[in-house]
Amino acid sequence: MYNTRELRLNDEDDPMGWMTRMRTVLWSALIVVLVAGVLVAGAQEGDQAAAEPAFEVAVRADLELLAEEAYGAGIRPETWTGNTNLEAGNYLADLFYDNEQLADRIFGLGVRPDDWFGASSPTPSLIVRNIRHDLELIATEYYGSRTARPTEWFGAPAIVRCDRALQNIVLILDRDYNIQPATVEAVLDYCTVVKAEVEDRIFGELLQDTIATTFTPELIGSLRGDLERLADERLGLDTRPDGWIGNRVDGSPTFISDVFIDLDTLADNQLGLDIRPENWIGVISASPLVSYRSIRLDIETLADLTMGEGVRPHGWQGTNPVVRCDTTLQTLVTLLEARVGPVAQGIDATQPDNDVYCAQLAELAIQTAETEVQLEEITGEVDEELLFESQNAFSYLDVAALEYMGVMPFNTVFRPWFRNFQESNMMFVTGDDFAVFIDRRWTTMPEESFRLLPNLEGRRPRTFCDAAWCNGPQPTPTPTGSGPIIALFEAATPVATSEAVPIGPVPVNKTLVTWNNIRVTYIVDNPTTRAVQVALEICAEPAQITCEPVLNVYDGNAGIFKPIIQQFNGLNVFELSYGYQTNVIVEGATRYSRDIFISEPGLR
Repeated sequence: MYNTRELRLNDEDDPMGWMTRMRTVLWSALIVVLVAGVLVAGAQEGDQAAAEPAFEVAVRADLELLAEEAYGAGIRPETWTGNTNLEAGNYLADLFYDNEQLADRIFGLGVRPDDWFGASSPTPSLIVRNIRHDLELIATEYYGSRTARPTEWFGAPAIVRCDRALQNIVLILDRDYNIQPATVEAVLDYCTVVKAEVEDRIFGELLQDTIATTFTPELIGSLRGDLERLADERLGLDTRPDGWIGNRVDGSPTFISDVFIDLDTLADNQLGLDIRPENWIGVISASPLVSYRSIRLDIETLADLTMGEGVRPHGWQGTNPVVRCDTTLQTLVTLLEARVGPVAQGIDATQPDNDVYCAQLAELAIQTAETEVQLEEITGEVDEELLFESQNAFSYLDVAALEYMGVMPFNTVFRPWFRNFQESNMMFVTGDDFAVFIDRRWTTMPEESFRLLPNLEGRRPRTFCDAAWCNGPQPTPTPTGSGPIIALFEAATPVATSEAVPIGPVPVNKTLVTWNNIRVTYIVDNPTTRAVQVALEICAEPAQITCEPVLNVYDGNAGIFKPIIQQFNGLNVFELSYGYQTNVIVEGATRYSRDIFISEPGLR
């Protein structure tokens, strides 16, 4: 605790300085009370998460802790606010202002590092996040390390120290898809590892269908074309360094890796052995798209260094300016465009300075990510034309109609947001105390209005059901009688299509799971035989997060293994009949299931 008597005696000729120090002393006592209050509240509520101080309070506490060391015990600038009133309208402004004053002290007046965020954001929680990020930069500069901090330092999740584009990618995944990174915070180079993890989820899962239509073989082939053009320009026509592979075979399994090796060879030749610029990526991924972007950016960088910025050989195929921007920014743009449409409209793509273009794109993408209105944030009156009523619709927490939550009563008002793919009638709706999936046919919503809804591709909305009629999750109840509810039950619930018979061979030393754990990717339907070609993965949990490829499917009726028809994105493809079947063995490397459900087209 500060010695207020000593402070006063040392400042007899500086009463304003003494007042500033006294304010700091009082603030220190108050911050203890604030943090203790949050801790007590959390303990009373029995919520482990609440046992941590409020994020805003922790930022202020760490800011004051660092200021104590940077200015001296009990010393603050006359302009220091020390605002601790969380309810005050100027709390965030004062927090930002004090953080900027401390930055001036540590970095120099008006001097900031390149990765400084500033507080700019329309969302209060993100303003605090940005201030916390910048405070960590100040602490890193002061303590000389990204990890060295006082024992009293509250700190923040590791993601707060990552760049802003990556933070917003993680924000969108959590906020809109209910997906959180699994990377442990103690891992070395956390931000790089998290980036690889979220890119795998985005391109290998969330946007797989979108990527399949836009990521064409021609795009991959353009890497080889532009690399050869650059080599011709720098070395002479068909003159190549030793070890040049020159693989131009479309569909070759080593095509990407061979382009990568040749790019590295040319970079050694032009820049010097193992000499690379700071922004050089120099690695490829198991994902063809991620590898494409890395190689494309490095090719563009090498062209800038050897020919001049923006100067390219005749016939250059890499004309999209976005591919010359940081790959994390590219991922954010791709994720946003899948949800809200084009992001880069209005930016001059012809300007010669690509750094300016990328800076403008980053500003626009970040603004879009941080200001997008979410379903749970929508307030005020909604146009009645957007509202419809239930007619005893079954409700579910998932689009596959597996987590039943009860019957939404007649005349329950809801607003629809997204529809499922193709001929499915399932849609995501919200209302008072619920956000669920229901079937349009048991509502007042016309089919023409339903077809105008945006589809669910690339979205995983957060669902909940807290209304009085909610009762679940549980299996869909077996109905009695007849009528539309029976039809819906038969349309949305797996019904056995063949009787179970003894089958084998049963795998040993593998974990048995159920059909809920099998992820099915539908490829080509055959309505005549009521079957479909599917790519299968078998997962550790029904949420289908940790999955492995299905190696084989044993048909108990025929007593044979189903033939592997083809490969799709590295997965085996089998042809299976519609419906729920218990006479099969679906086997992966460490798991197997003795049943499977294959949806008909109208239920997907």
